Order: sequence, then C-alpha cells, then structure tokens
Amino acid sequence: MDSSMYVYVEDVRGEGPQAVLDRVAGYGVTGVTVAAAYHRTRDVTPHGSSRVTIRRDGVHFTPPEDLFGGLRLVPPVQPGAGEEPLTALRRATAERGLRMHGWTVFLHSVTLGEAHPEVTVRNCFGDRGSLADLCPSHPDVRRYAVALARGVARQGVDSVVAEGLHFGTFGHGYHHERSFVPLGPMDLFLIGLCFCEFCLRRAADLGVDAEAARQECARVVGGVLDGDPPAQGEVTRAALTAYAGPEVVAYARARSETVTSLVSETAAAVAGEGSQLVFLDGTGAVKGYADGLPSPILAAHDSWQAGVDLVALGDLVPSIGVLAYARDAARVADDVGAYRRSTGKDRELRVVLRPGPPDTDSADRLAAKVRAVRAAGADAVDFYAYGLMPYPILDRITAALSG
Repeated sequence: MDSSMYVYVEDVRGEGPQAVLDRVAGYGVTGVTVAAAYHRTRDVTPHGSSRVTIRRDGVHFTPPEDLFGGLRLVPPVQPGAGEEPLTALRRATAERGLRMHGWTVFLHSVTLGEAHPEVTVRNCFGDRGSLADLCPSHPDVRRYAVALARGVARQGVDSVVAEGLHFGTFGHGYHHERSFVPLGPMDLFLIGLCFCEFCLRRAADLGVDAEAARQECARVVGGVLDGDPPAQGEVTRAALTAYAGPEVVAYARARSETVTSLVSETAAAVAGEGSQLVFLDGTGAVKGYADGLPSPILAAHDSWQAGVDLVALGDLVPSIGVLAYARDAARVADDVGAYRRSTGKDRELRVVLRPGPPDTDSADRLAAKVRAVRAAGADAVDFYAYGLMPYPILDRITAALSG
C-alpha cells in the first residue's frame, strides 16, 4: 500500500533533509508530501528549530515568468525560496527511492485577498467578508490556479496535491473571528455562499434564478441577525429547501459546475507538465478537525456543500485524497467506503490520517484505522503532519503500516 508523510519546508530546513528523510523512511512510508504552496499559520512545532513556527502565504519556489507574467494574481514568495528547497528535497528523495508530492493550497490566501478583495467571495449582503477565500468563479482566480498548478508540477513532483481547489466555508476564513450571534449550521452555510457577479452569472447560465436565491439568503440570515432563532440540525438539501427555499438549493448545487470545470482545467495543466493531480476534498476536515468527532452524515455525502461533485471528479482526475479525521475506526471505514463508491474503482483513493491528537490517542487506535482504510478499498494512506507531532506520536506509524 502506498503511503506518504506530510511535511513542511520549514521542517526540512530546521532539521536537515537527511535527518527528516531518514526518520520518514524509517516509519515505512514510501514518500513525502511537501507544502510547496501554503498559507498563514502559527504552529506549535515540538521538534522544530523553533518551538513555535510562523508560516506565511506563498510558494517555496520562484514563480516562472512564462506562467505568471501578465496575471493579476501572483503568489507571494516564501523566505528562502531562492535556495530552491524543493529541488534539493527532490534530489534527496530520489536518492532514497522515495516519491515526492507537491502539497498546494490554491484558493486560501489572506495576502492575495487583502491585496485584491475583488477576487474574494461576496456574500448575500454584498460583503467581501472572507478575504482569505478566493472565489473559484472569478476568471483571474482560475488563471492563477492553473498557473500555480503548473508551477508546482515543474518542481519535479510525482503529483500535485490540490488543497482548497473548491469553495471554502464561512467558519474557516480569517483570524480572530468573532460572532456573538448564535448562527446555526444552515445560517453559516448560507452566509458562506458566494454571490459575486461571476457566481451569479454561472448559476443563471444553468437556469437558476440566482438573484432570487441571493435575496432569500439575505432574508433568512438577516432575520437571524435581527434576533430570529437559528435553525438547528445538519445541513441537508431537504432541510435547506424547507428553511430557505428551492432556489437557494439550486444555486448551491450549481456551484459544482464551477469547481468541476476548474479542477478539469487544473488537472489538464498538471498533466501537460508531466505530473498528475490529486484532488484533496476538505470536507472531512470541516467535520472532524477540532475533535475527531464528525457529525453523523458521512463526509462524501456532505462534499456538495463545497461545490464538490465526486462522481464527476471521479471521471476527471486520476487520484482523490480525503481527510479521515475521526476517532472511531468504523467511522473512518464508512467514510472511505462512501468515497470509494462515489468515485468508482478506477481512481486512486488516498486517505489522510492524523497519528496523534485530537483523534488518535494510541498506537492501537492508529493501527485499527490503517486496517480500516485498507479494508474499505483505499489505495494509499498518508499521515499529517511531521512537524506538528512529537516523535513518540510519529513512531506509531511504523507498527500501523506493518500490521
């Protein structure tokens, strides 16, 4: 079974590529998935050169002029990119017979959003309230995504792992977020929908009354902001129809055309550079990131909320990655099985597990989840993330893969 360890360039720079790859190979994994293009974070890094690491938006390589020349959006360049850390890591992995994948965050960038707010999502009230989220309908964003994918592919990676190549969620959009209004799950979904001119136009082209959907969203969410009680329960199409009306549901479903066509363009661009795209669906993280206790609906059945059409993507991309952030091995198996049924048997299915907290409290639990992933029909299991977990937690991987 194929496997990989998610790593950051800062991890490799701090500890040295030889030390990091010796450890990774010792765990029994067959490759590394390195953050070639990432976003702002502040991370506790237990064995890093600094115990708290500040990461920035941007790429760890010089953006090629032939790809980004003339584009409005150009990725910020990370400190030290001129030293070509990805080239050095590619050389070191090749010497060990390890694969190297280019982990790429596409449409989540505070730096670009603040510099170009007009390319970010626009809610039903007309607010540009999620400056970290670039809208996948915007032509400039789409050109940027294709160029970024090609730029990462040129680093010699075996695949480009595409994170955030779909619509984001309102709950993961900025820093120091505050709301003293008790918004329910459906209200959060509605206020996160994008109604920019390009999203409205794409929905209208598909026969949706997009302006009616916007007005209904504003009416429903506005009522809650004015003091109405929020709706409770999970976001389903049936519940959303009852709460906000059929045009809103039709509008939400129309977003899948935006995502599917963008993924198709990006996958073709990556293939043209001699690599392949792994589409990473973030729904499992939305559901279980904080505590490993996702709500009952399986991640594959909720992915439509981000504009992800798994059946369509199963026909377009060679590989799909999923985030199985759940404590229970049976839930992991159910999630993986649902993805396998949606994407078909002919596409590689990669499953990302966390070997430690908050959803893995022992070596036995990690081993049980790896067995569940295998039994449910996945082709690869990957581990997140090297720099964020203490060594004793990472040591669990060896037994989990060999069991």
